[in-house]
Amino acid sequence: MANHHVRLDRVGQTRTAYEKNRKIILATQDVCAICGQPVDKSLKYPDKYAATVDHIIPLERGGHPSDITNLQLAHNICNRLKSDKLMHANDRFKETEAESKIAVDDLPQHFDWKNYKA
Repeated sequence: MANHHVRLDRVGQTRTAYEKNRKIILATQDVCAICGQPVDKSLKYPDKYAATVDHIIPLERGGHPSDITNLQLAHNICNRLKSDKLMHANDRFKETEAESKIAVDDLPQHFDWKNYKA
């Protein structure tokens, strides 16, 4: 039987706290923290520019799953491109020509990175 990793922001009290803080982020922030551009909150998933909430320090790197200080507004595509990377305060992702052609549907939704070889 496969060992399925359950994200801590999706279970129990942590999920409740995450959902509460997610709503606060969506209500109070208007700019993607990753690219610096405005977020049109009328767009819905799977639109690549739909609003998502990003974990500043990714869960895979020890980031808190629900603390509001570890959450920020992001475009869906920016969040996917950032993935589990860490960014410095003044970093901004710039979509390269190749990245701008990536649709969210083209990115892996679930991938076991443990066996990944560059």
